[in-house]
Amino acid sequence: MMSKRVAVIGAGPSGLAQLRAFQSAAEKGEDIPEVVCFEKQSNWGGLWNYTWRTGLDENGEPVHCSMYRYLWSNGPKEGLEFADYSFEEHFGKQIASYPPRAVLFDYIEGRVIKADVRKWIRFNSPVRWVDYDAETGKFTVTVHDHDKDSSYSEEFDYVICASGHFSTPNVPYYEGFDNFNGRIVHAHDFRDAREFTGKDVLVVGASYSAEDIGSQCWKYGAKSITSCYRSAPMGFAWPENWEEKPALQKLDGKTAYFADGTTKDVDAIILCTGYKHFFSFLPDDLRLKTANRLASADLYKGVVYVHNPAMFYLGMQDQWFTFNMFDAQAWWVRDAIMGKIALPNDKDAMLADVAEREAREEASDDVKYAIKYQAEYVKELVAETDYPSFDIDGACQAFFEWKAHKAEDIMAFRNNSYKSVITGTMAPVHHTPWKDALDDSMEVYLQN
Repeated sequence: MMSKRVAVIGAGPSGLAQLRAFQSAAEKGEDIPEVVCFEKQSNWGGLWNYTWRTGLDENGEPVHCSMYRYLWSNGPKEGLEFADYSFEEHFGKQIASYPPRAVLFDYIEGRVIKADVRKWIRFNSPVRWVDYDAETGKFTVTVHDHDKDSSYSEEFDYVICASGHFSTPNVPYYEGFDNFNGRIVHAHDFRDAREFTGKDVLVVGASYSAEDIGSQCWKYGAKSITSCYRSAPMGFAWPENWEEKPALQKLDGKTAYFADGTTKDVDAIILCTGYKHFFSFLPDDLRLKTANRLASADLYKGVVYVHNPAMFYLGMQDQWFTFNMFDAQAWWVRDAIMGKIALPNDKDAMLADVAEREAREEASDDVKYAIKYQAEYVKELVAETDYPSFDIDGACQAFFEWKAHKAEDIMAFRNNSYKSVITGTMAPVHHTPWKDALDDSMEVYLQN
C-alpha cells in the first residue's frame, strides 16, 4: 500500500464514486493510498438517503436530505448511468427511463456493495474542521464520532470534499411572512405533497425544484398552483389550475402580491429558491466560494482547488450529467493523487484553465450548448483515465429529447423511453402513466 492517506468528506454519489475509483485501481493490482471516508449520516447515499426528518437529524446535525416522498428522476436515467455498472446488471432487466428515488438509491447502493467499499466509511462522523500545515504538507481533520460521542483528529495528505451543494437552503424573506397564517417551507424541508391536497399553493422559483415540487402538488390534488419567477417564466403548457406570475412582492395575510399588480390568496408557500455552497468545516484558505454554474470558480479541471492542489472538490458544478460525471471526476482525482496525472506547478496556469472554462460557459445561454459543454467536460476527463468510455453524445441526445418531451407535455414527459448508452437496450414504457402512478415504491415500479 502507498503510505499516503486520503480523507473523503461525504458518502453520497460523488464520495461513493471516489471510493469506487480507488477500489477499481486496487482491483487491478495497483497500490492505492489509505482511504477514509467520513459520513455524517448513518447510511450512504447522500441526498438519496431519504429521511422524514427536517431541520435536525437524530444526532442534532443539520438534515442533509432534500429528497421527498414520490420524487421521480426529473431527467432520463440514460443520461446518468454508470459506465461500469448498468441498470440491467443491477436489476437483471432494463427498466423504464424515469425511476423513483427508491429505485435510484438501490442502483447507487448496488455498485458500492459489489465493490465492497463500506469498510472505508466511518458513519455518524461529521467533519468539524480541516486545517492545513504548509510546513508539513499535512491536513488535520477533526471529526465527531456520534456513536462514541467523542471528537478526534487525524492527519491526511489529501482531502476530497464530496459533501454536495444541494443541502443548505437559500431562504429569502418577503414582507408579510411573519404574519402569514399558512405553511411556509423551503424545498429542502418539503417531504410529502399530500400535505397540500386541496390547498392553493404558491411556489416561489422557476427552476427544476419549482417545476417538480409544483408538479408533485398538482399530481396529489392541490386545488391550485401559482408559481412566480424573478427573471423568466418556466413557460410550459401547465394544467388549467396552474398559473405563472412575475416576482412575489409581499404577503398581506393570505394574499400574495406580484410584480404585475395581480394578487392571489394562498394557503401555503413553498420556497424553491436554491441552495448555497456551504462548507462550515473549512477555513477560508481551503473553502470553495462559487456560484451554481458549469465552470466552478477556483477549480482546475473542475476538481483541483487552485489555492491548495492537495485539496479536491467533487460534484460542485451545476449538473446535466450527474453520476457518470462524478465518476469521471473521481477517476481523474484518483490518478492525480496516485501520480498518474501531473498537475501544473504554476498556480497561474491553473487559474488560466478556470478562466478559459468560465469564458466558454458564458459564450452562450442556449440549453443545448450547456448540455454539450458539460458533455465535452466529461469526455475530457474520461479520456485522461481508464474510466470506461461510453456514448456521451448518445447521452446528450437523450437530454435533447427529454427537453423536447417536456415542451410537448410537462405532465407526461416521464412516460417516454430512451436507449441505454451503456448496453444499447431501449427502455420499456412504464406500466402506469406518471400522473396516475401514486405509489412510488420500488416493488410497484418494477412490476411488469
